[in-house]
Amino acid sequence: MIKLEGVEKYYGDHKVLKGINLEVRRGEFVSVMGSSGSGKSTLLNLVGGMDRPERGRIVVNGADISAYGDEELTLYRRRKIGFIFQFFNLLPNITVLENISIPLLLNGADNDEKVNVFINRLGLRGKENNYPYQLSGGEQQRVAIARALVHDPEIILADEPTGSLDSETGKIIMDLIRQLAEETKKTLILVTHEPYISDYAKRTVRIRDGVLFE
Repeated sequence: MIKLEGVEKYYGDHKVLKGINLEVRRGEFVSVMGSSGSGKSTLLNLVGGMDRPERGRIVVNGADISAYGDEELTLYRRRKIGFIFQFFNLLPNITVLENISIPLLLNGADNDEKVNVFINRLGLRGKENNYPYQLSGGEQQRVAIARALVHDPEIILADEPTGSLDSETGKIIMDLIRQLAEETKKTLILVTHEPYISDYAKRTVRIRDGVLFE
């Protein structure tokens, strides 16, 4: 489903990714493990269409997204990708329900029933009208997971999703992410520096100094 071929990425004169080759099958849960600065978040941003490589190709469902223009990339992100971030990236001035609804609204859909399904599924009933600052870290990440899944994307990208949580809450969140990915048959790529988080994946690849290896 996802294929990276000879992908290179530079920031100025610094080569962050060095000839990355990676294939991810549909419905697979893959972890990319590496230390800070290894290039793992850059790799995730490229697959998510938030950045472009200097060299190589990124092919998703047979389409070379590295050749997309800005408008095509925007549509790709809106329709195909669900993002889960380390720091949740919730909008602080709108409610839980409104945060979860954002992907639907961006795609021209307004489906309260679908939002309510995820509110119930993620244990957020009673919190719909709360603002992010009124939630715990674990609750904020649950909102972020609901937002990532509500528009039924094909691919979930998780960037250190437990990095802002204590280890006990992190395990609960990872159990939830894995269960939801399996139930919905989503393709999931997660990046982490924690071996115990990486162990949740069916397959782990490692990245060091911009080089990927299994």
